[in-house]
Amino acid sequence: MKIERTSATRATRSVGAAAYARRVEAAATVDHVDAIAPASVLGIPENEFTPRVRDAIMGLMGEVDSLRRELSQTRARLDEVEKTADQDQLLPLLNRRAFVRELTRYIAFSGRYNTPASLIYFDLNQFKQINDTKGHAAGDAVLRHFAETLLSHVRDSDCVGRLGGDEFGVLLTHADQEQALKKADVLAGALRASPPVYDGENIPVSFSYGAFELKPGDNADLAMARADEAMYVQKRAGRAAE
Repeated sequence: MKIERTSATRATRSVGAAAYARRVEAAATVDHVDAIAPASVLGIPENEFTPRVRDAIMGLMGEVDSLRRELSQTRARLDEVEKTADQDQLLPLLNRRAFVRELTRYIAFSGRYNTPASLIYFDLNQFKQINDTKGHAAGDAVLRHFAETLLSHVRDSDCVGRLGGDEFGVLLTHADQEQALKKADVLAGALRASPPVYDGENIPVSFSYGAFELKPGDNADLAMARADEAMYVQKRAGRAAE
């Protein structure tokens, strides 16, 4: 799968870069002031201060406080930009771009440390029909329920992302093919046991899923294509939830 770089992504990176530059500059200034203060100001007895020196010191300390507040605000803005850039617009999951980045990292880690990692791929069946018959609000409720169920049944070290409109991926650390298949069955069981509810009504949802152990040397596109193929193979073998 080809991952396109959109203008929105470039704009987000530009904002993040600018915020980072301001943060570094502010931090450098604060560090410089703090480095001077103990040697040239704080070591002087107060009774040796002239009114002019005291006023200058008070002004300097005010500037330091202002820089610290600006640095804190800049860090908060940068964290928000990073979160916005990585999170899906609707769900509390990684978006496709962020998920592909993590997938690439998992592949590299697996090859470098000879530690298994796997990708589970979920695809909702006939999701468009839910939108058409019950409305997009119901469809959004189904997606949120799906996302929350996956998140509540994985470890903190695992990653969950939305790869498309009705496609989801789960990255598992320290999991080979057999372990990934077992985990996929556990996730599928949790999804079956707790169907989504909208407007007081259960919404029946079917989905297909498959698991694939990541191979050192793969790229993200190849790994996702293989996981997609594994899903169809396992679907034909009966590993689908109706």
